[in-house]
Amino acid sequence: MLRNALEPWHLLVVAIVVVVLFGSKKLPDTARSLGKSMRILKSEAKAMKADGEAAPEATVVRTEQTGTAAERPTTPAER
Repeated sequence: MLRNALEPWHLLVVAIVVVVLFGSKKLPDTARSLGKSMRILKSEAKAMKADGEAAPEATVVRTEQTGTAAERPTTPAER
């Protein structure tokens, strides 16, 4: 039913509709904004991944004075 649904001429029609709707003056600005947004998203995702790998694990440590459990981060050297 949907065999060969996306032909090259379909892409041409979509491109023409986009040019007519947005106009040729706004397309470069729109593409520039999209590229900038993608770079920001990529850098933020990379930073979050690096933070996740470097984040210390929390361990529960019992204090002798109060007898309550306290959570504190540990460094890789303490493990």
